Amino acid sequence: MKRILFVFGTRPEAIKLAPVIHACYQLDKLDVGVCLSGQHKEMVSQVMDFFQLKADYTLDLMKPDQTLFDITANGLRLIENVLNEFKPDLVVVQGDTTTAFVAALAAFYKKIKLAHVEAGLRSFDKYSPFPEELNRKMTSSIADFHFAPTQKAVDNLHNENIHSNVFLTGNTVIDALLWAVNKVRDNSSFQKAFTYLDPDKKSILITGHRRESFGKPFENICNAIILLAEKYPEVQFVYPVHLNPNVQKIVHEKLAGHKNIFLIAPLDYPHLVWLMDKSYLVITDSGGIQEEAPSLGKPVLVIRDVTERQEGIDAGTAVLVGTSVEKITAEATRLMEDKVIYDTMSRAVNPYGDGNSAKMVADIILKNL
Repeated sequence: MKRILFVFGTRPEAIKLAPVIHACYQLDKLDVGVCLSGQHKEMVSQVMDFFQLKADYTLDLMKPDQTLFDITANGLRLIENVLNEFKPDLVVVQGDTTTAFVAALAAFYKKIKLAHVEAGLRSFDKYSPFPEELNRKMTSSIADFHFAPTQKAVDNLHNENIHSNVFLTGNTVIDALLWAVNKVRDNSSFQKAFTYLDPDKKSILITGHRRESFGKPFENICNAIILLAEKYPEVQFVYPVHLNPNVQKIVHEKLAGHKNIFLIAPLDYPHLVWLMDKSYLVITDSGGIQEEAPSLGKPVLVIRDVTERQEGIDAGTAVLVGTSVEKITAEATRLMEDKVIYDTMSRAVNPYGDGNSAKMVADIILKNL
């Protein structure tokens, strides 16, 4: 029996790996372990409960006021201890977090094979997103198995001279999303959590947290939201505000007090899925939401200057608007007022998969180990 260790620490990683972990649990020849780094402790715990997963190892990685240096150095030592105890034949990481990179490096130091889920994404700007772009590139240089979500991701890997064990699988986030929607869509308890919203009015979901937007870019984003809220007083703008103080301070200073702008605490995954499903469109800098929202027929305005998820832009499910007040308001206005444009975006085919990615990944792992 082969031993596989999943290592992750943030909510997006947990969401995207949950279907793969469950698919691996179904295979008798695999002994599966789960290690949580603690990078996003509370948010990951909620996802684990929702997807009915349990951790075999829980690390205490995050400390107050620590830097990327601290996370990397401390994480490497902590994960080394887990590898020594569990002795996996394969380590599986997802995406581009510091947890993913550190786990990849630890596996390399121990000469353990590495599988990378959601491999091959590139923005081609090493500082945007930061540090994610270099995290995923360095992880690719270590990985033995590359599970690429799209053909563009496959091409990116090939262009970096990575040809062996590259598999086009789609994105496991769609597996997770479809499972979650079935759980929450007709569940009245979720409606009760949003009693301040009028179900007969349009809602726009907003999320924003990227480091590269701190400062003036976030001011621009907030100014655009104010203009839109004033232009469309009948529309409800719902912003679950990230806990990072750099986000909290400016968002509350700028947006508090507008009666159709609702600044709320960060949502757990099922409530976020419910709200996204009910929204008219989404304004976000989140990578995962760029992938998820199109499966629900929701147009996406991406408030970033570059995106490693260009497939959505090319497919017409999303528009890259940057942090320009003019661009954000212009594209949002087009979607609010031009039904043809809205319908074209909402009906565009999601390029990120059909919900069968996790089983494909698990089967490939079993076959190749």
